[in-house]
Amino acid sequence: MPTLLIVHHTPSPNCQAMFEAVVSGATAPEIEGVRVVRRAALSATAADVLDADGFLLGTPANLGYMSGALKHFFDQIYYPCLDTTQGRPFGYYVHGGNDVTGAVRGIESVTTGLGWRRAAEAVTVTGEPDKAALKRCWELGATIAAGLAD
Repeated sequence: MPTLLIVHHTPSPNCQAMFEAVVSGATAPEIEGVRVVRRAALSATAADVLDADGFLLGTPANLGYMSGALKHFFDQIYYPCLDTTQGRPFGYYVHGGNDVTGAVRGIESVTTGLGWRRAAEAVTVTGEPDKAALKRCWELGATIAAGLAD
């Protein structure tokens, strides 16, 4: 059974709402045959990544960059997973107070280095996520999970 690994750093109510919408989409009843594993960025391991067929990443934008927790995750898994996970699909979401540019650039840079394939448009939100933003998060989760079910 294909596995979707959701790696997230969820320190705020806004990030929590986005995370919950992504999980809801990824675990929608119409998507069958995909195991969804959730890991906090500080506890996700290279073994988690190696066992997964696709990835969803979530982070706040902190001081113009991805959270330190997500950066730590990438630092821990980069070399152990570099050759084995190339080509695997991923998606991501980012929440920021007023700008997410640096966080997006950082995630794109690291995932390009890993050779992962972006399988859906990123969801970026500044301020409180509205209904439309949460719907995009749901669609992100559903899209990545459904792609693994094929």
